Amino acid sequence: MTEKFDIIIIGGGNAGFGVSAIAHDAGKTIAFIEDRDFGGTCPNRGCTPKKVLVAAAHTLEEIARAKTHCIEVGEPSLNWAALIDREKDLISFLPGAMESTAEKRGTLFRGTAKFTGPNTVEVDGKIIEGEAIVIATGSIPRPLPIPGADLMITSDDVLSDRELPSEVVFVGGGVIAMEFSHVYARAGSKVTILEALPRLLPRMDVDAVNAIQAETESLGVVIKTGVTVKQITDVDDMLRVDFEHEGQAQSVGATKVVNGAGRIANVGALDLEAANVKYDGVRIAVDDYLRSTSNPAVWVAGDALVHSAQLSPIATYEGRVVGENIVHGPTVKPNYDVLPSAVYTVPAVSTVGLTEEEAKAKGLNVKVTTSDMTGWLSGKTYGETVAFAKVLVDEKTDRFVGVHMVGHQSEELIHLFSLAMNHDISATAMRSNMFAFPTFTSDVKSLF
Repeated sequence: MTEKFDIIIIGGGNAGFGVSAIAHDAGKTIAFIEDRDFGGTCPNRGCTPKKVLVAAAHTLEEIARAKTHCIEVGEPSLNWAALIDREKDLISFLPGAMESTAEKRGTLFRGTAKFTGPNTVEVDGKIIEGEAIVIATGSIPRPLPIPGADLMITSDDVLSDRELPSEVVFVGGGVIAMEFSHVYARAGSKVTILEALPRLLPRMDVDAVNAIQAETESLGVVIKTGVTVKQITDVDDMLRVDFEHEGQAQSVGATKVVNGAGRIANVGALDLEAANVKYDGVRIAVDDYLRSTSNPAVWVAGDALVHSAQLSPIATYEGRVVGENIVHGPTVKPNYDVLPSAVYTVPAVSTVGLTEEEAKAKGLNVKVTTSDMTGWLSGKTYGETVAFAKVLVDEKTDRFVGVHMVGHQSEELIHLFSLAMNHDISATAMRSNMFAFPTFTSDVKSLF
């Protein structure tokens, strides 16, 4: 006998929990399907454990700058294995806690989901039926068509390997490569980043990226863009990456090669064709309400969407949008205009709103103010080696349309600008606000 539910949620990560929060409050019956740990990538294999390693890199950077503050210290020694153990210990409670929450909201099914029809899904040999079905399966590392690609490791492996590699090559210069390169380099590894595109982090402001690239290279990280990786081979217990750069055949050796080429939707096992879900091999076709254009019973949220940024707060937000639209009918459209985010290098790169290029493409008349705060009293006090800001203010409305920062505690300050953009606070009002002094926050009113 087929068990029936109001909503089937495929995936127990942030997007799925966003849906379930709305649906449970509305009294809907829910089936959760998860084939790994509840919580998904972010708390178990992504942003949360990663920040444990980033925090260690911050401490190493503080020690490196001790002389600036007239403090003499010895050479620090990082116990990498113990750091990985600490990371695992700090997040160990999360899957159980998330699973407990899921149990309170619905019925749990363990296994890989597969559509058997427009409203039915098979999991662990059982067929269950849902009036609505939500694909919230998250993402997986992007497979690369490179001979020897099976020799690469992923970010999951980086977060589990208790042995610090002496030499690391990242194939791809995205967020994963940038963040982990700062950890590895400070831990003592020799790091190389090979990016196929003309520049790193192509979705971010070019000047902010240039600032963090220079800082990254100052750590000894070798960065090459416009690269074509030809093959990866195992030679005498070392990995060799052969590539072409600026018309020259080159190679670099490593003990570990990491796939840093980004992530794709994790939908390969779902058999979307059986559910009549339109999929072009990259993204599922959805309407403005995140509903499948070919099967109105199916909805998509989180990293499985692909068209929006693959960030955990966005996944939760999209999940709640889907939950509202299932419960109350399709009335809520997601708004991605103001989404603060950060790349957790040391220091971080933070952004919200439009880049300068995007603002110009939209025909906006913006005042662009670029600042180098390393020479400011606050920057010199803390010995900052990079402190960059670019603030875009609409000349007509006096409203912020984009902010891009590197350093200067940007991962925290960016939320002031996000708040202003979301709640229509003008640049003039922000400048007239009182801030505690001396703080990095008090510098905000001098950035535009």
